[in-house]
Amino acid sequence: MAETKERTFRFLILGGGIAGVTCVEQLSAQIPSADVALITAGSHIKAVTNYKQVSKTLEEFDVEERPSSDLEEKFPNLVVIHSAVKSLNTKSHSVETADGRVFGYERLCICSGGRPKLLTQDHPYVLGIRDTDSAQEFQKRLSKAKRIVVVGNGGIALELVFEVEGCEVIWAVKDKAIGNTFFDAGAAQFFIPSLETDKPDRSVPCKRTRYTTEEPAPGAAHTFTAERNSRRPGSSSTKQGSALGPDWHEGIVLKGTEQLSRRVSLEYQCEVERIFTPEELLHSPQQELNDEQEGSWPVYIKLTNGKTFGCDFVVSATGVVPNTEPFLHGNNFALADDGGLRVDDQMMTSEPDVYAAGDVCTACWEHSLLWQQMRLWTQARQMGWYAGRCMASHVLSEPIELDFCFELFSHITKFFNYKVVLLGKFNGQGLGPDQELLVRCTKGLEYVKVILSGGRMVGAVLIGETDLEETFENLILNQMDLTPYGEELLNPNIDIEDYFD
Repeated sequence: MAETKERTFRFLILGGGIAGVTCVEQLSAQIPSADVALITAGSHIKAVTNYKQVSKTLEEFDVEERPSSDLEEKFPNLVVIHSAVKSLNTKSHSVETADGRVFGYERLCICSGGRPKLLTQDHPYVLGIRDTDSAQEFQKRLSKAKRIVVVGNGGIALELVFEVEGCEVIWAVKDKAIGNTFFDAGAAQFFIPSLETDKPDRSVPCKRTRYTTEEPAPGAAHTFTAERNSRRPGSSSTKQGSALGPDWHEGIVLKGTEQLSRRVSLEYQCEVERIFTPEELLHSPQQELNDEQEGSWPVYIKLTNGKTFGCDFVVSATGVVPNTEPFLHGNNFALADDGGLRVDDQMMTSEPDVYAAGDVCTACWEHSLLWQQMRLWTQARQMGWYAGRCMASHVLSEPIELDFCFELFSHITKFFNYKVVLLGKFNGQGLGPDQELLVRCTKGLEYVKVILSGGRMVGAVLIGETDLEETFENLILNQMDLTPYGEELLNPNIDIEDYFD
């Protein structure tokens, strides 16, 4: 960059999402006298509100979109620069913005998040939902829609399919069950009735049992076999706004034109083969439609299971990829296999004085046996907070140890109006063949799964108001041998909190 630097800041943060804002807050609290700048493309930032520490590692909070001026009023040392980033030059320690200004930094933190992994770019009938603008566009299109196709099986897809009313939804998932990222086939079956009825069917608890899942044929329902053995090992753009909050759908009307509350059709184990215009469909005489309204839709989608559906538009909810543009050009960042910026246990990238936090980075230190990275809101906040601490500590020449939040994976969310708590290796990620499952299920009320390895609890899935999260967190952290307790561990007639007090 030949341009003259407009100003040099001690700390420069790129991105107005949760990771970036949390990093700014931490830096400003640690070194109030330091000049801090936040570069963000939008006029609003994401703020954590109603923060609650539920247990040692579990935390709950809301995410609100607020004017960036709120942040500047809170921290007099902060300057917010409204522009997209055009380029980064790590050699000259400078950033050029899209409006031609150049800012220098002593230390930089990249918090640019992720960008949607769309089925196809710039298709008029394919919509990704990532930021506030795209959510509003979705609401606008849905208000005129009779049928949509949702492709994907992550958090956005799960929330969207449950919330949409007055519109038929064809839901295409590449896995054998819904919610594969977050839970197993047993939990998926627990949720299915929520898509079929407005009122959950509450009944008596089913018998507690260990189980394995049998492999269903494509499109077939899952079956569950009770057994006494251990579980068999199985597989388990820079101008966009900040990502949506965890309750992004609240406050907007997700309603189509039809007089129906919910109608969801699931297509398992399939992906998108091709997207047709009506004209292209006419010139494909061998193309067989799976609905009676042939020729009446603005777009058609063919799935790899051979079925073709017409719809008003397609929602691409197939995940995100780290938003590393435009930081790679002319720099020598080390990238992880998933495309994220590699960071060490001090949140530092391979470039000097450059840190990263949130969805844009990949944690490449040696992980705790009970933690894994998932690109979630809770981890964006934790990484931003820890990155701010590391940057401040390095400037003050103070030692810093890896934060406790990276000891145990923990996440609280809500799906289909149920509270969902995930702890440790909640899906048996990376565990050997000696893992064992204990399950307790009350249809329409709760689903509790515990994963044991060598008699010790290493993970859990809690769906519903179980009140077990703190006890299970302690059992996982303490690594107590639970062999003597057997299935009594999930006996609903035993107050397990008193049991292990």
